[in-house]
Amino acid sequence: DAGRAEVTARLSVGPGARMDWLPQETILFDRAALSRRLTCDLASDATVLIGEAVIFGRRAMGEAVRTGLFRDRWEVRRDGRPILVDALRIEGDIAATLADPQAFAGAGAMASLALIGPAAGAHLAPLRAALPATAGASLIREDVLFARILAGDGYDLRQYLIPALTRLSGRALPRVWRL
Repeated sequence: DAGRAEVTARLSVGPGARMDWLPQETILFDRAALSRRLTCDLASDATVLIGEAVIFGRRAMGEAVRTGLFRDRWEVRRDGRPILVDALRIEGDIAATLADPQAFAGAGAMASLALIGPAAGAHLAPLRAALPATAGASLIREDVLFARILAGDGYDLRQYLIPALTRLSGRALPRVWRL
């Protein structure tokens, strides 16, 4: 599509390895058109932590996203078989979708998280206890933990996202992630 940005990331995590994929937030502006795709191939005993955040305009700067397109698709495969597929599409009147109480309930920022590996299940209860009411976490299978967090803006999102990522990674995050 003309005028649409596309971002594709392909990750491969080999036998016994671990990868943390934690890019900084993507900031969308009014009339943005972004299609993002993440594909991750895991060896049978590999572990991956994925965290991707999106800010729908910087509220502190008076920015608002009224219209546009945002597509986000993740596919994680273990030994070639899909174990996590997540797709999100917001198109057209983004402001109405963000305001909809059945969709984003006024949120201006969101993050999706996945921990895939043998220790994933041990993190479910502590993660749920640390998340706000505007978030949810599920154990999709014994080794696949997925969470989505909604927040008013990027700063509010980081208040929950940084502790969640720190817990799931088991170590301090890089300096660029600190408040």
